[in-house]
Amino acid sequence: MIGADAIVKCLEAEGVEYVFGYPGVAICPFYNSILDSDIRTILIRTEQNAAHAASGLARVSGKVGVCAVTSGPGATNVITGIATAFADSIPLVCITGQVNSELIGSDVFQEADITGAVESFVKYSYLIKNVNDIPKAFKEAFHIANTGRKGPVLIDIPIDIQNAPVPKFHYPEEVNMRTYKPTVKGNMAQIKKVVKELEKAKRPIICAGGGVQLSGGVEVLRAFSEKYQIPVVSTMMGIGVMPTRHPLYYGMVGNNGKPCANRAMNESDLLLMVGARVADRAVSQPDLITNNKVLIHIDVDPAEIGKNVGPHVPLVGDVKHIFEDLAAQEIQCDHTHCSYGEWIKTLDRYRTEMEVKRNPKKEYVDPAKFITMLSDKMQEDGIYVADVGQNQIWSCGYHIVRKGRFLTSGGMGTMGYSIPAAMGAKLADKSRQVIAVCGDGSFQMSMMELATMRQHDIPVKIVVLKNNYLGMVREFQHYNYKDNYSVVDLSGSPDLEKLVAAYDMDFLRLSNMEHAEETIDAFLKEDKSMLLECIIDPMDLVK
Repeated sequence: MIGADAIVKCLEAEGVEYVFGYPGVAICPFYNSILDSDIRTILIRTEQNAAHAASGLARVSGKVGVCAVTSGPGATNVITGIATAFADSIPLVCITGQVNSELIGSDVFQEADITGAVESFVKYSYLIKNVNDIPKAFKEAFHIANTGRKGPVLIDIPIDIQNAPVPKFHYPEEVNMRTYKPTVKGNMAQIKKVVKELEKAKRPIICAGGGVQLSGGVEVLRAFSEKYQIPVVSTMMGIGVMPTRHPLYYGMVGNNGKPCANRAMNESDLLLMVGARVADRAVSQPDLITNNKVLIHIDVDPAEIGKNVGPHVPLVGDVKHIFEDLAAQEIQCDHTHCSYGEWIKTLDRYRTEMEVKRNPKKEYVDPAKFITMLSDKMQEDGIYVADVGQNQIWSCGYHIVRKGRFLTSGGMGTMGYSIPAAMGAKLADKSRQVIAVCGDGSFQMSMMELATMRQHDIPVKIVVLKNNYLGMVREFQHYNYKDNYSVVDLSGSPDLEKLVAAYDMDFLRLSNMEHAEETIDAFLKEDKSMLLECIIDPMDLVK
């Protein structure tokens, strides 16, 4: 056995089924060894997308996603995907090949200090200098990636270490890291404080973030909300914690959120911020959310609590465990407190009165109406992957989650995320319908992955909302630069019908809403790859 064989044995021990990547000389020993394994390798067409695909798989399966690329430009290309996963706390193990150990630091061909380069975008990184360290490093990497606040871990392995003989392979059964012991159980004294505050509150609200999904806490949080009739809003990453049409759910908060959701959060007297960072996209002025209300911040990462706003009750721990403990604490209600009926009536009125009224042009596809229609016709447990740009904001506002998932790049806002992430999601659960929705700008950042879908038979459906602009930037320039548009015109884009034909994929085009229903039915009819191009008004706005 050599080091490369040992890497494969480690992945097998962790139950890895797929490795997304792109080979090169410095990672060739690993890719040679994996041929003798049942682990399936997926050749993506650019390294950034290897991390995105691994991210999509991780988010649907709950397991650690794995990607493997070569040294130098292979490693530097994957950084954007690693940073995207880090911003959204997605568990990945990213393997990079490296030049010979004795040549590190001498600026040889395709050498890059990747552990140094990713320092601010990973939970931890390893540079393997001894072949005997491989099992321990991999055991720790998978543990670190998928515990506490989840995130990517990078393992850099020089080619000579991959080729070095392994005297005796032993994969550790457990991890015992003195410096890494994340808090899972919440402090019971703090949990009792939360109960006391709920007993006093008249207008409580839960703001659910992506940490609820990552902890597996969706069901317990939903049950808690329903038991005590506490309304819920969400951040972008928290979409799907509650079904979109649940009577207690009032939408996404933030600059591009639902007006009624923002008003609900502002007028609450008790805000439970759960698994969310209190970042600018959800809360543009963090200090304001503490005015006239009690803030309870629940998060598995103690560094996030108090970082942007000081809570009255900080509570560190895993969301699922904390809400299980909260459920065990009976909240004592009397005739004056713990009855939120009037509060819910008020929010219901806001939801009706503050609904955004759109006035789209009839000669184009209305993206809002189209997305809702698509959502209603999707399978109940379908997975919707939104890209970044106007398409993302329309998707957040108008996609209807029932029993499915909503995936997007929230923290980093990485264009080109949807197609590779959708591929990973489909491989994680082949029984579920997976749809990637992107703009014509973001599509062109990952359209090369149509080849990956074809080669590896990954039936993902793609919607391209085409307006021939980088729509979100154009909209910003419309408001802030008085229509002085700069570098946002997408003239020169390919004919998508011809492009899709080159990949032997079916194509549909929708020019307006007249035939939307039958076109969507045809698009969703079979579980095979297909691209639907929707022509939208170039001047349409997300609001």
